Amino acid sequence: MVDNLLTFNITIMKRILFPTDFSDVATNAFVYALELAKIMDAEIIVLHTFQMPIIDYQYFPQNYSQLFDSFELATFERFKDEIPKLRTLAAERKLEHISLSHKLMDGDLISNIKDCIVEEKTDFVVMGTAGASGWKEFFIGTNTGDALTSVSVPLLSVPLEAKYKKIDNICFTTRYRDKDIKALKSVLQIAKLMKAEVKCLYVQSLTSDVNEEKIEAWKKLFADEQVTFFIESSEYIEETIIEFLDFHEIDILAMANYKRSFFVELFTTHLTEKLSYKTDIPILVIQEES
Repeated sequence: MVDNLLTFNITIMKRILFPTDFSDVATNAFVYALELAKIMDAEIIVLHTFQMPIIDYQYFPQNYSQLFDSFELATFERFKDEIPKLRTLAAERKLEHISLSHKLMDGDLISNIKDCIVEEKTDFVVMGTAGASGWKEFFIGTNTGDALTSVSVPLLSVPLEAKYKKIDNICFTTRYRDKDIKALKSVLQIAKLMKAEVKCLYVQSLTSDVNEEKIEAWKKLFADEQVTFFIESSEYIEETIIEFLDFHEIDILAMANYKRSFFVELFTTHLTEKLSYKTDIPILVIQEES
């Protein structure tokens, strides 16, 4: 039932985690982290993760510790050199007042992200991803794809082609599942801070099992919120979503993380080519509660 989730309280975010490898992709995402920190009155925690090389110590018995010390020092020196560049970028955008703290951690990226969220009490993660190929990796493989299903707070994935501008329109895709209510509530909380409108999209196919009563219940539940509900009838769900993003000038696509299956399908079909012109839209993933 939906009636037990009528109360809305805006969660003021205070800490944004920004994992970076100091690539152009990550630096582009840093701009979003900065602007969101301004909007949300938050600080940014810059995380750089490195993994020690695997060395068979039996071949380097005497130099084993020296090799690791040398690797750690080189990593630290690079980290030390890159941080001022982020501060310069913040100053260029007149956001030098945003508080930045820094963490350099050895180990697996995803594990370190999860640990940081707990230890630093972070509320939001901003990461970069590279274009159409990056979107594919984001949803069906490697680091950010893994983060997608394991991070417990909202995660914004920013493609290299995205250039920050004021966020006016957020699209949230739904199938009107009861558990989507919590995700939409989170999106609305974020949208309020951004002063953005939320467009809730449901693509209704011939096999859809959502009835009118459920849709009206949602409209009633969110009647006082800045959200508009759209129902598009189509058997081509993926194409319809992509067209909706374009027609409504969507700035961020939001979804609960169970929709990863949609993008697995998207990036293993011919639709990859169709999406290539829309790779400038950041994706906001809301963790689905179990």
